[in-house]
Amino acid sequence: MKRLFIWTILVSVFLFPIIEVSASSIDCPDVNKLEQTSLEDKQEFLKALETIIPEMYGSDEDADKYGEWKIITATPFPKTVGVFRDDIYRRIAANYCGEDVSSKSWLARIYFPKWEGVSSSLSQGQLFLAKNEEQGWFVWFCYH
Repeated sequence: MKRLFIWTILVSVFLFPIIEVSASSIDCPDVNKLEQTSLEDKQEFLKALETIIPEMYGSDEDADKYGEWKIITATPFPKTVGVFRDDIYRRIAANYCGEDVSSKSWLARIYFPKWEGVSSSLSQGQLFLAKNEEQGWFVWFCYH
């Protein structure tokens, strides 16, 4: 029991500063500049992801492993309420940048098959995106 307590303390000491740094690095978009989108924008969103995903994941020495992907989820955050494996990301978005930003943002969950069997974490990507007049679709947070 004592070892479990010590282990929990050690993990907490090392984990919480990392989470704090990650959370503080989020540049929340200005909600007043975000466009209201709906599921009717899904095809446009998917088309934008064709450019965004290589830009986000293809710039390091492992770019070849990110060259092939499959979209698991592509939906507005409000549509993820109660959806297993998606709703947690909506809650993260709302926690970091507020409900107003979350309600105008989308979740893209991506699977990278070339990472299968190498790294479970790297085989998945989660992007939080929104749309404004100036940039079109843009990523405001990359969870993985």
